[in-house]
Amino acid sequence: MHKLLTISVICTLLISISVYADQISDLITGETTPESAPKTEKVIEVNSSVHDDKKIQKRLEKIFSELENLQSIKVMVSNGIVTLRGDVSTSSTKNKALQLSQQVAGVVEVENELKVTHHLKTRLEDTWKKFSGTANELIASLPLVLLAILVFVLSWMLGGWISGRRNFFRKIASNPFIANLLGQVTHLLFILMGLIIALSLLDLTAILGTLLGAAGIVGLAVGFAVRDTVENYLASILLSLRNPFEVNDLVNIDGNEGHVVRLTTRATILISQDGNHIRIPNSTVFKAVIINFTRNVERRFQFDVGIDTEQNLLEAQALALQTLGSVKGILSEPKPLVTIEELGDSSIKLRIYGWIDQTNFSFLKVRSEAIRQTKQAFDQANIIMPEPIYQVRVLNETNNLLKQESRTRQNYTPRTDSQINVPVHEVTDTSTDNEIEKKVAEEQSQSDTENLLNKKSALE
Repeated sequence: MHKLLTISVICTLLISISVYADQISDLITGETTPESAPKTEKVIEVNSSVHDDKKIQKRLEKIFSELENLQSIKVMVSNGIVTLRGDVSTSSTKNKALQLSQQVAGVVEVENELKVTHHLKTRLEDTWKKFSGTANELIASLPLVLLAILVFVLSWMLGGWISGRRNFFRKIASNPFIANLLGQVTHLLFILMGLIIALSLLDLTAILGTLLGAAGIVGLAVGFAVRDTVENYLASILLSLRNPFEVNDLVNIDGNEGHVVRLTTRATILISQDGNHIRIPNSTVFKAVIINFTRNVERRFQFDVGIDTEQNLLEAQALALQTLGSVKGILSEPKPLVTIEELGDSSIKLRIYGWIDQTNFSFLKVRSEAIRQTKQAFDQANIIMPEPIYQVRVLNETNNLLKQESRTRQNYTPRTDSQINVPVHEVTDTSTDNEIEKKVAEEQSQSDTENLLNKKSALE
């Protein structure tokens, strides 16, 4: 049952396709015209004779006899009304006969009794004639087509050769990325020029507008689809023109801190202080607030110290300044600074500032040494740094546990300096730490990815 139903559906489709083959063909080729001839406003004369009808009939018969596809049409005229009968091969032929009949003077109306034939032999002959005509035209225009193809290929190859002259473009733009971009644009211009010349040789320049329109629509659709990619690429161009940082610079980009490894056409690569890779899209980099800690060799650090409210603040500030002056790596100019930051319930917070030269000293090491020596100086001067006071209510069981822990602490013997194996000079060392810089250099040597950061480019 299912097979019979399938066969019947296929037969119905084939019959429908055969019946409407001409309509589909005419629709594809763009030759479709209205089934009836376009009506024009004519004044119908009062006087009409059989002689006039015969003149119209003879005129139409002579016209149709000169046209190959209209020779079989029979024409009958009565009182200015033309009746067309017969078989024609295509619907476009039928519409052509109707249009010619309507254009003859004295014709009031055209009655269409023409039928599009579906005879297999006739259709095959007509199709063969069309195919033969198309083939002859193609053969006749083959030399011109080959010449157009040759011009297009030569333009393509010439543009590729010129775009490959990198030294020439680097004379125009020192930035390698911009020079490469200029080469690609030049190649594209040569391709477009070759296409225009080829279409002009074939007298198909009208197609160029259609192609450009289609390319614009496709480009718009693709642009929305890959908007982020396009945005990153444009941001790469702008960042490569004016570099906001250099290789090995310590930067903070949108909350991500690390040393710069490279700038690619899509992203900026950092190595964090922990040795991790951070990849940030260039569109984010271009719009983000960038903090460059390396651009200025002098950098200021700070830390807070709490002292007892009974202490002499001036003496504590003076001692902190004196201590900072003795720490190796802290600059005397700009001068260190100690301010009273906050007055608390049980302590007063001092904020201590100091400047270092990042080219010769490590920021983290100098800050660590400054904190250590300040704490040591305050202890030697009996400046109390109180701990926060809390009122805690404990239960009996918890109280017993606390007493046991207190006994354990009393029996604990701290390690002496002689038992510590790490040399003191390693702790107090404030020289620069180049571990991350070494990782950056190693990363660049192992990767063949092009870096858009160029020392010749302008810096922001």
